[in-house]
Amino acid sequence: MYRRYFSDYAVFATNNSWQDVRGALSKVYVVQTSDVIVQRCLLMATDPGDLVLDPTCGSGTTAHVAEQWGRRWITIDTSRVALALARARIMGAKFPWYLLADSPEGQKKQAEVTRSAPSMQPTHGDIRHGFVYERLPHIMLGDIARNTEIDVIWEETQPAVEGACAALNAALVGHKAPFKVETGGRTGKMVDFTASGTVTLPSGEEAPANGFMEWEIPRKAPDGWPAAAKAALETFWKARINRQKEIDASIAARAEFENLYDKPYEDKKRIRVAGPFTVESLSPHSISPVDEHGELIDQINAAEGLHLPGEREAENYRKAIMENLAKAGVHQQDKKDAIRFDTLAPWPGEWIGAEGRYREGEGEDAVERRAGIFIGPEYGTVSRADLVACAKEAGDFGMDIVIACAFNFEAHAQEFHRLGRVPILHARMNADLHMAGDLKAGGGNLFVVFGEPDIELRQEGDRYRVELKGVDIFRPATGTVETSEPDDIACWFIDTDYSGESFFVRQAYFPGAEVPYKALRSTLKADIDEEAWDSLKRTVSRPFARPKSGRIAVKVINHLGDEVMKVLSI
Repeated sequence: MYRRYFSDYAVFATNNSWQDVRGALSKVYVVQTSDVIVQRCLLMATDPGDLVLDPTCGSGTTAHVAEQWGRRWITIDTSRVALALARARIMGAKFPWYLLADSPEGQKKQAEVTRSAPSMQPTHGDIRHGFVYERLPHIMLGDIARNTEIDVIWEETQPAVEGACAALNAALVGHKAPFKVETGGRTGKMVDFTASGTVTLPSGEEAPANGFMEWEIPRKAPDGWPAAAKAALETFWKARINRQKEIDASIAARAEFENLYDKPYEDKKRIRVAGPFTVESLSPHSISPVDEHGELIDQINAAEGLHLPGEREAENYRKAIMENLAKAGVHQQDKKDAIRFDTLAPWPGEWIGAEGRYREGEGEDAVERRAGIFIGPEYGTVSRADLVACAKEAGDFGMDIVIACAFNFEAHAQEFHRLGRVPILHARMNADLHMAGDLKAGGGNLFVVFGEPDIELRQEGDRYRVELKGVDIFRPATGTVETSEPDDIACWFIDTDYSGESFFVRQAYFPGAEVPYKALRSTLKADIDEEAWDSLKRTVSRPFARPKSGRIAVKVINHLGDEVMKVLSI
């Protein structure tokens, strides 16, 4: 007979199984992960302000959790559906407002938790200093023995306890019959207030000479006690519990502790929404396949006159875009300004992929116009150089206008609206066209033109202002460009120091919103400072200093969500 132990083998019991992360999950995506799992991993591995990368976005759970806990994030996916779901999820989310350690409110809370004087260090609202967290104290006997604050608390709170005890004994003077009280969970001594004498208290009241000691007072009043005694008993226990809470808090504040990183303190009067983020389109890397001899298969197929897989995909993409463009046409905010093609046929140009013909004007005065159609890449961004080459080619072929259809335009490409006599319309393609194979042709506003913003830059001493006068809109019925009213603009933003790469919102305005804070108030279910929001319903910016980069950028968005950006040099 013998006995075996775990220590006899290199084995151990499983102790890292997370059984508490299961449960109901309101899914918006087929492979959506539970927020609890991502949150636990993120809190274990990162600090506030760290950068989190999720190469498989899905429903955007990682980005959503990172945004909640003050982490920066980058998330990637090949599916436009996944990115659209994630974007909507983050933009519609509300988060708790956690107290920053590097803030006046955080310093005040930190002092309250540690029972110390507030820090006098200047604050900058830097999230990298973390939040103010709840604590888990590790209390040792030495922490109690060395804590001199306990004596101070006792001296401040004990008079209230002794006074309540004396008042209770005084209320029981003259009680007719003896009774038993329970102290410490067991039946205590018999207390007979009629069998003993009384003493006179400093207040002049009489109390039993051998009444209750503090540790003998019952938690609940026995049957038959007078109302005054019951009230005194309640006062006594309130004073005693308050004394003990103060002592416990002092011991916990001065003991060794661990921060509970999943339990930061919240400001319940505030609601936080997602910070600014962008959705970028990147061209995928291409892989060159080889055969068993190490020869490039693409070159072999080309030599034999076979179509390459990439060429077939590109051809299918162009074909799907053409079908949808022929049926849907090109839209603007005003439906009457839509361009409907009478004919749309492929064009064998280097940049012009199709020729479209439409009628300009009405009735007998209508004139047929030829439009050169430029189709941008499925994954990628159209540059200014692309549009310049396209416009030159359209002019050589005698076309009247260029309609550039693309998912993304560079900032400087959005500024380019004419080359010589050839105007250029930027028709932003709806992301649904990435699913063109499954999309019903001609459905919705798939190709939308949003004109150039009409902007005036003013100098006031060493400061500058921007005035938004409207947006220049192309009228296909007349072939002219007209300026719309600012009310046609949902919102506009200014980057007062544009880097040329990333647009950073430094000023935001909402001129087209009838009541700008109404929808926000109902969404956040919170009170909104109406005066502050009314100050955002304007078309003239606040003054700003000369940008270090020498450039500013203005981004304008209409009520359909289409946007255009203009860069100005200063």
